[in-house]
Amino acid sequence: MACLAPQLPLSSHPHHHHLHNRRILHIHKSSLTPSIHHHNATNLNDAVSTSQSIAALLQHCVLHKDIQLGRKLHSLISASPHLRNDVVLTTRLITMYAACNSPSESRSAFQNFPHKKKDIFLYNALLSGLTRNALYRDAVSLFLELLSVGGLLPDNFTLPCAVKACAGLADVELGKALHALALKLGLCSDLFVGNALIAMYGKCGFVESAFKVFDKMPRRNLVSWNSIMLVCSENGLFGEICGLFKGLLLNGGGDEGSVPDVATMVTMVPVVTAMGEVKLGMLFHGLALKLGLCGDLKVSNSLMDMYSKCGYLCEARVVFDLISDKNVVSWNSMIRGHSKVGDSHGTFELLRKMTMEEKVLVNEVTVLNLLPACLEKTHLLSLKEIHGYALRHGLQNDELVANAFVAAYPKCGSMDYAERVFNGMVVKTVSSWNALIGALAQNGFPEKALDLYSVMTDSGLDPDWFTIGGLLLACAQLKLLRSGKEIHGFMLRNGLELDEFIGISLLSFYIHCGEMWLAKLLFDKMENRSSVCWNTMITGFSQNEHPCEALDTFRQMLSSGTHPQEIALIGVMDACSQVSALRLGKEVHSFVLKARLTEDTFVTCSLIDMYAKCGCMEQSQNIFERLIEKDEASWNVIIAGHGVNGNGLKALELFELMQRSGCRPNSYTFMGVLMACNHAGLVTEGLRYLDQMQSLHGITAKLEHYSCVVDMLGRAGRLGEALKLVNELPYEPDSGIWSSLLSSCRNYGDLDIGEKASKKLLELGPEKAENYVLLSNLYAGLGKWDDMRKVRRKMKEIGLQKDAGCSWIEIGGKVYRFLVGDGTFLESKQVQKNWIKLEKKISKIGYKPDTSCVLHELEEEEKIKILKSHSEKLAISFGLLRTAEGTTMRVCKNLRICIDCHNAIKLVSKVVEREIIVRDNKRFHHFKSGLCSCGDYW
Repeated sequence: MACLAPQLPLSSHPHHHHLHNRRILHIHKSSLTPSIHHHNATNLNDAVSTSQSIAALLQHCVLHKDIQLGRKLHSLISASPHLRNDVVLTTRLITMYAACNSPSESRSAFQNFPHKKKDIFLYNALLSGLTRNALYRDAVSLFLELLSVGGLLPDNFTLPCAVKACAGLADVELGKALHALALKLGLCSDLFVGNALIAMYGKCGFVESAFKVFDKMPRRNLVSWNSIMLVCSENGLFGEICGLFKGLLLNGGGDEGSVPDVATMVTMVPVVTAMGEVKLGMLFHGLALKLGLCGDLKVSNSLMDMYSKCGYLCEARVVFDLISDKNVVSWNSMIRGHSKVGDSHGTFELLRKMTMEEKVLVNEVTVLNLLPACLEKTHLLSLKEIHGYALRHGLQNDELVANAFVAAYPKCGSMDYAERVFNGMVVKTVSSWNALIGALAQNGFPEKALDLYSVMTDSGLDPDWFTIGGLLLACAQLKLLRSGKEIHGFMLRNGLELDEFIGISLLSFYIHCGEMWLAKLLFDKMENRSSVCWNTMITGFSQNEHPCEALDTFRQMLSSGTHPQEIALIGVMDACSQVSALRLGKEVHSFVLKARLTEDTFVTCSLIDMYAKCGCMEQSQNIFERLIEKDEASWNVIIAGHGVNGNGLKALELFELMQRSGCRPNSYTFMGVLMACNHAGLVTEGLRYLDQMQSLHGITAKLEHYSCVVDMLGRAGRLGEALKLVNELPYEPDSGIWSSLLSSCRNYGDLDIGEKASKKLLELGPEKAENYVLLSNLYAGLGKWDDMRKVRRKMKEIGLQKDAGCSWIEIGGKVYRFLVGDGTFLESKQVQKNWIKLEKKISKIGYKPDTSCVLHELEEEEKIKILKSHSEKLAISFGLLRTAEGTTMRVCKNLRICIDCHNAIKLVSKVVEREIIVRDNKRFHHFKSGLCSCGDYW
């Protein structure tokens, strides 16, 4: 019989196993017959031979997970008095059942064996089987039973199994007790025990204890190094793990002289991925090739995952294509890489190829990786197909998958389907509610999000961090300051504000509500400020027109050692634009060049826009012309830049060039074109382009386009046409349109249309001071002082105040602010004296104060005195004191420049022989040699 053992089938084909197993079992049954039925047989050699053959067959069952053959062998053993009490065979049976994922049969074989004959090997076999099948509590119970049996002591096989069970239960106290027992039994020097203790302490988060065990080991093997590196990986100690890997290479893997293996690679490569060090990952790839490890599927999958997550999709695809035995992990990793970068076509093509593979089935992870690629309305059909597949194969029963569909449908323009998926859930957890609340808030349904939250709380569920994030977003969109503050109070009471995600959501909420100082208080209280926090504050200050604060925050960010990202730089450039801080803008540009961020479209467009809004169109044009690929955004920015700087004909020339280059204009393009026509007084051209939007390009004009045209007609004095256009609008006119029309009426003294416009304006914005100021100025300009006083009295009753004129000038990288009539500035007397000197010089070449813009019932001398203290004059006077001769000065003003300042600055530019650029709230004025770029049309 012994001679049959070497003839065991080696083929891996399941059909071959089945045929061979039947033949082998038939031969053994026939040779076992004398032993079973003739109890008086005395041939001991035959019994031993039979036992060895069955043991070999059981080992074969372990290798090939053949539980059916194993059960038949178990029946033969049970039927034989000579075999049923054989410790070795019972040990093999226990091991076989555990290997075939049937621990209950392992336990049954153990329990049926005579208690008095159970030895340590039998206990070890069952203990190993229980831990292998993750029955950790049962394993601990068995270990405690072993300790109670007299005459048996745990050995260097028992303790590692028990320690592994402690790791599975995360029971570090019991693990420490086993560690103490190992010390008492003198087993701590054993490699297996030491390695198990390292893994247990690491799983429980006791990294220091794991290192102590590792450091005290008298002998280490490759498993020891792999175990301690895995501990570092699982606990985020990426710096330490790199040092350990160097130690492994220097020590040759310990006493055994091992080199890195598969386990080493699948531990190190994910660490490299988490660090984003793709170059280091390439070194590991080279090492894996040198050691012949790339043929292992786990290694290939980890390398592909590393390249994919680091944005190296081409390299990931090379690794992927070389894998001959791709599994679902391989496909999922590649699909996730394409989905992450928004490559919908590549994602769905991979899915198609995956479904053609017979051995690989789409699973829940596949669906979760696919859904991020469904981003637009055009992907709705694909999303429905994926949903149908998930339903047919029961994948939507997974809560994460169902929640992902809830989040995906709104992105593809179907909130109804999202709600259907949600309503179809049998059990709705907090995460399920969060998915729909977040989807509603993110896709323009904030009211429904708040209503759904009420239904959620009524069902007895409490909100978590993600619920709060969705609610804050909804409140931000609706600008529900009071409701948001109530949520903030709830957060404080429940300690949620400490979470970074929630803290950023709260910052964004206050910023959207225009409460920048509340946001600043919250930001200052944050102990650990991530780059996202800094970005949020910088962008918030910039968007809420607090440019100086945005620049100060950016300086603080750099001082804190936080590296600015693209979004922070865009916010800073916008702040520079608002105050025409050209020097600071150039410094940011230099930073962008050093950081090699010029390939980012948003950053480049922000640079073009920043230079344009600093009045530096030459530099703006240079950046635009150096672009290799000019997209819609870059064309739109440069056209708008020339338009706002009064270069109307250049803007229109660029518009025609844009179309010839094959780039299609959009609504933003036409906004820039109409603005250029407006500032250059090209009324006929502006009306023609408004008509071409719809007739030639199929673009529907929006309210902002009509507003620009109304302003263009009003500035040209064609007030009747402007009013006619307003009355014929396909939309309800907003306050911006009526405000523009009223301002034009003041310039041309049209009381009739002006009063009609003011009536509509005050209906739309009865709480806005600027609306009353426009009407007051209309009356004052026509000398209707009684009517003017009534308007001013009304403002006082309501508690409204006119915005004070304010101007900014940047000198030496610092922004200085001047208010009209401000005498608190440290050098105000010197500044005023300097302006008086300038007035004397320009009076000699024709300057006369124009008091028509002082809309107060005052004596002429008082009006002239007020003109001297206008903020732009103070800023220019200060700039002349602080800058070298010939330096171009850039001043930014919050209101429209008055006619007196415009006349004065033209002449100042001539007498001081400098270019002075003033940007008011409408456009740029480039003053040079006594002339202005606006041609006195503004």
